[in-house]
Amino acid sequence: MKKLFLALTIAASTFGAFAQGDANAPTMDFEKDAIDYGTIKQDADGNRTFKFKNTGTTPIIISEAHGSCGCTVPTYPKEPIMPGKSGKIEVKYNMGVGPIRKTITIESNASNYEGGRIPLKIKGEVYVKEAVNVLEKKKSLISIEN
Repeated sequence: MKKLFLALTIAASTFGAFAQGDANAPTMDFEKDAIDYGTIKQDADGNRTFKFKNTGTTPIIISEAHGSCGCTVPTYPKEPIMPGKSGKIEVKYNMGVGPIRKTITIESNASNYEGGRIPLKIKGEVYVKEAVNVLEKKKSLISIEN
């Protein structure tokens, strides 16, 4: 009976320690985890921003951010984001013609994402801007008859 009581006491204190650890864990809440560029011209601005807030009780530390290819370049805050404060991940896409289906992976200490890895997505379609030939004769909408 004493062994059973001892085992239950140890188990209860272990659960309490785990619960306390979660209460002090940093958490990141993003306004949105995907951005749709829509259908966009090749010469359009490729910059977008993912905004987040630290809703935990300890600082968020982002150790790394990288795109799924070299055409997607994220920048992130290098300083810790304190509890209750906000931050942003800025993404620059180089606007290559064709579909956009890219992932930006954030490496952090956020407890609400498995391993602190946060996948952010961008999508859309980039099309070629129509070239204008200034030497081409244009048809007039008004015709003059004699």
